[in-house]
Amino acid sequence: MTPSPSDASADDEIVRHGVSICVFRGRDMLVVRRGKAPGIGRWAPVGGHIEAGETAEAAALREVGEETAVMCRLIGESSRRTIRGRDDEGRAIRVELIVFAAVWVAGEPVAGDDAAEARFVAPDDLAGLDLMDGVGPHVERARRLFEEGAR
Repeated sequence: MTPSPSDASADDEIVRHGVSICVFRGRDMLVVRRGKAPGIGRWAPVGGHIEAGETAEAAALREVGEETAVMCRLIGESSRRTIRGRDDEGRAIRVELIVFAAVWVAGEPVAGDDAAEARFVAPDDLAGLDLMDGVGPHVERARRLFEEGAR
């Protein structure tokens, strides 16, 4: 994920806005192995930045297509999370992510853009992957929203 800067706080912390999308196909969830920093080689839901003038929903659909070639339908926002760290130049950053639950519509995952690998993973297999820190609770919230929408 490479969110774009949107502003800086009083202490020069750069604030970026992005999306994370948990796409479900049946019980399986779409994940990508990151090909770029942060988290090279680690697994996570599809995610990325919100471009200037773009809605979070439009960014979510764009990122899923760019990173995996999969088409999905957003169910809704399942949670929000804040990630703090440093960018490539050592500046303090805060990334504000909107997490969405989505349902698969078409396409088989093909890694593209920032992803080194993309695939659907069964719930039991998700725990065996080297996931990005803090992803688990947000995946579970998205799964609950997906399951409620499937009723």
